[in-house]
Amino acid sequence: MNQLSFFTNTNDFKNEPLNQSIVKPQGYKGLAGFHKYWGKKPTESWRFLIEKLTNKNDLVIDPFLGSGLIAREAVDLNRRFIGIDINPFAIELAQLYLELPSLNEYSLAIDNLRKEIKPTIDKSYLLINGDIASHYLWEGETLQKVWTKKSNKKKELNPTSFDLKLIQTSKNYTSQFTRSPNFFDNSRINSRSEFTLNALFTNRALKNIDLMIAAIKNQPKFIQRALMLTLTAASGQMSNMVFAITKRGKTSGKQSTKIEVGSWVIGYWRPELHFEVNVWNCFENKANKLIKAIKEIEFNNNKGYSLSIEDVINNVSSSALILGDGEKLLSQLPANCSTLILTDPPHGDRIPYLELSEMWNAILGLNADFENEIVVSNALKRGKNTKEYHKKITTIFSHCERLLMNNSGYLALMFNAKNKNHWDSLESIEKVTPNLKYLGCYPMNYSAGSIVQDNRKGGLKTDYVLLFMKTNDLSKLNDNKQKFLSIPGWINDYPIN
Repeated sequence: MNQLSFFTNTNDFKNEPLNQSIVKPQGYKGLAGFHKYWGKKPTESWRFLIEKLTNKNDLVIDPFLGSGLIAREAVDLNRRFIGIDINPFAIELAQLYLELPSLNEYSLAIDNLRKEIKPTIDKSYLLINGDIASHYLWEGETLQKVWTKKSNKKKELNPTSFDLKLIQTSKNYTSQFTRSPNFFDNSRINSRSEFTLNALFTNRALKNIDLMIAAIKNQPKFIQRALMLTLTAASGQMSNMVFAITKRGKTSGKQSTKIEVGSWVIGYWRPELHFEVNVWNCFENKANKLIKAIKEIEFNNNKGYSLSIEDVINNVSSSALILGDGEKLLSQLPANCSTLILTDPPHGDRIPYLELSEMWNAILGLNADFENEIVVSNALKRGKNTKEYHKKITTIFSHCERLLMNNSGYLALMFNAKNKNHWDSLESIEKVTPNLKYLGCYPMNYSAGSIVQDNRKGGLKTDYVLLFMKTNDLSKLNDNKQKFLSIPGWINDYPIN
């Protein structure tokens, strides 16, 4: 394969508009803003690396697919793509991004649901004056306030005996359509092994979620994935994990007395002061986001995908999305097949992806393979420690070395960790993969602020993109190192040093 066209001089990365977009990404908009996913990275970073390190029809591989946004970027840029993830939710999300419904199909389905189930859901939030509640403010098990909203004007009401009796009508409800979740004792994400969905949602919310699932199952098969993922996208805001924002402006000396609606942040923290939000409103808000995203995308929405690795290798399909253990699946790919392996692997113990996705997988009825997940977890029962993480992640890297083309293949990792032991797993790449040489790295800023990262002592504010090249030609290696120097923030060493 010819050396890539952008490697012509040391100024190739300088003064390009896209460089600025990786320094200051715009934020999660369009499809990227539709669904929460833990550790979601800005699409500008995916696109930059794919454009600069590959040519059209080259094969890009991601063994930790995550949010699935990379799949859309790769296929939009006319690259072949194989995405692998052990999380069934990640595969579902990527499948939606590659096979979006048309605007008319999706809008019609939302209209059908609005007619079919919104009146029933409204009855569960009915007030004595005939209005429909939008929010309920709870302090523990005590209802404090009821909000209604008309013409964007909020009205706060004191709860009445009518409200309390209505709540009691769902008192003993247990979900009929979601599977029992598999939670673990993990104080870091505020989960307990005995949790059911009833611990995370009011019974009324679960009843309404079941109504939605039943109605979605009556829609045409091709539209059901988009609707179910709209439901999971909204599910956090439907839960008891929506905290109430109080005392805004305290640090500035202009403290407000207003109470505002927060959001589901991370993990399964159930704040004492929290909101119960109208389920239909949550669903419709997310539906409107997807409608807007579909409108912004060019005509050819449906990219298609295969569930077979062989289809991409044999050029039958441009992309494949594979559910399973990346350590095993990468071994099925032929040597020297890829120009770029671009991935965001688990950063040690930063994010236990399957544990945090369990609520979504339970709603979708999907089962997760916790045993083979590559992660460090604070859930002691799982036995996911640093030693096992190091062993499995280095095996992944050895597969990457085999799959990359010599002298033109790159491994790009998005990574950061506070624990040096987790960095050791990356720094050992060159020991276990002698043909993969470290080039250097640059900081990758997040697209949006994080309440958790911004407020936790020592919280990480950025990730790094670490670049490796498969080569034994030292002169070629040194030439390439020079050609990356103009990337903003580029350093030749590991950032932990």
